[in-house]
Amino acid sequence: MDLILYFTSLIITGIAAGTASGLFGVGGGFLMTPVQFWLYTTGGIDDTLATRLAFGTSLAVMIPTMISAASAHHHRGVVNWQAAIPMGCAAVFGGLAGGTLAAHLPGFLLRTIFALIIIATAVRMVWHIRTCPSCEPGGSTSIYLIIGFLIGLVSGLAGLGGGVLLVPVLVILLGYPMHTAVGTSSACLIFSSAGAVTAYIINGIGVAGLPPYSVGYVNLVTFAILAATTIPLARFGVRCAHHCTGQNLEIAFAGILMLIGGMMLVSG
Repeated sequence: MDLILYFTSLIITGIAAGTASGLFGVGGGFLMTPVQFWLYTTGGIDDTLATRLAFGTSLAVMIPTMISAASAHHHRGVVNWQAAIPMGCAAVFGGLAGGTLAAHLPGFLLRTIFALIIIATAVRMVWHIRTCPSCEPGGSTSIYLIIGFLIGLVSGLAGLGGGVLLVPVLVILLGYPMHTAVGTSSACLIFSSAGAVTAYIINGIGVAGLPPYSVGYVNLVTFAILAATTIPLARFGVRCAHHCTGQNLEIAFAGILMLIGGMMLVSG
């Protein structure tokens, strides 16, 4: 593969994914995964192996990216740590389970699950759009633990940090204001991504056909290029988020989910 195309594609993707991470409280996997899948398959890697590599590497990039985003949101007072910590801890175990299961499923099935989940979420988000900057969030520790485990499970299965589902859950089911949902999701995703990527690393050790500089299903070259752009851009995305109203943020969030879900469904 042309190295210029490879590096350029990843840098542009990192810029977009980092901005989206800070703006919407998502890990950016919905952008990084399809681009990586295309790059790997273009380079001659098997579809299923390319899917697992794309998922695992995306999850690895999300950890430092969401640390950057959560820190910026915390300074603006929109992270509910009483929710983020129990959800995050439970998400670690869910991520391990989901990542382990994903390592034994066909690539096309993983991509289809990925696409259908976020399309359904986008549709539900559109139905729910409202303005509520001062809503009083609901939830209890037990509810947060259940939500965290399920989000982690989906993270491992679909190769995304879980924010594409967690933000709507916090807004729709628990009544969170959009900005608080985004900030809390950013913090939770640090844990869920860590759990899921651990499973991808463990299950990918010794697998034949992996590209050079891979640790399990995480390619270190791709990781370095993406992380170098997503980390600073996540903080830029946070600044953008706090210049938007909650309603505008919800509309943009739903639109992006629908677009990327459709693209992944077609590619699947």
